[in-house]
Amino acid sequence: MPEIWLPDPTVRAERERARFRLHLVHHRTALKNRIHATLMTFGYSVPVSDLFGTQGREILGRLAVPEPWAGTLATSMRMIDDLDVEISAAEADLRSLGPDHPYIPLLLTVPGVGHLLAYTIASEIGDIGRFASPKKLTGYTGLCPIVRQSGSTDRRGPLAKTVPSTCAGRSSRRPLTPLAMSATGIATSGPSTGSAASVARRSPRRHRPPAR
Repeated sequence: MPEIWLPDPTVRAERERARFRLHLVHHRTALKNRIHATLMTFGYSVPVSDLFGTQGREILGRLAVPEPWAGTLATSMRMIDDLDVEISAAEADLRSLGPDHPYIPLLLTVPGVGHLLAYTIASEIGDIGRFASPKKLTGYTGLCPIVRQSGSTDRRGPLAKTVPSTCAGRSSRRPLTPLAMSATGIATSGPSTGSAASVARRSPRRHRPPAR
């Protein structure tokens, strides 16, 4: 019977820290989107680039919005402030733990990948030595682009929107996909000096059971 890999307590703790930060960020984003939707409902435009910065908050404070929307706006702003504090604490925790991780220095060589992205990617990968090749690694995460081949035709598209239910990396795909998109948007032009695949090639392998 082929072996299967299970994350040890250290990897599970790393994933919990990274995933909880993402959980908080998603909640904050949902609240901000709700505030923008409320302003659109009453026909208010947003004349600033950051509605939740100093100038944007001054504008929000002057808006004449009836109840119960005025109350929900105030509550949402308080919750955003609370989430900002918690997210900052979570990010400080990840940054303090990152230098001790063996994969993070290599991940930081990828354009667009900072300490937070690197920590999250490393925690989702776990023990990279269990992958026999970079292809196995990208297959596990579900970050392979769509490939359609027929005869001499070779078309390559964006990342697949779904991961088969039998894919072992289904749970890892959820946090890794937005991270990959974010890193792509941040990355500067020019050839990459490293990648997750290079981590797979350059990291020592402790064991190599088949990836599942």
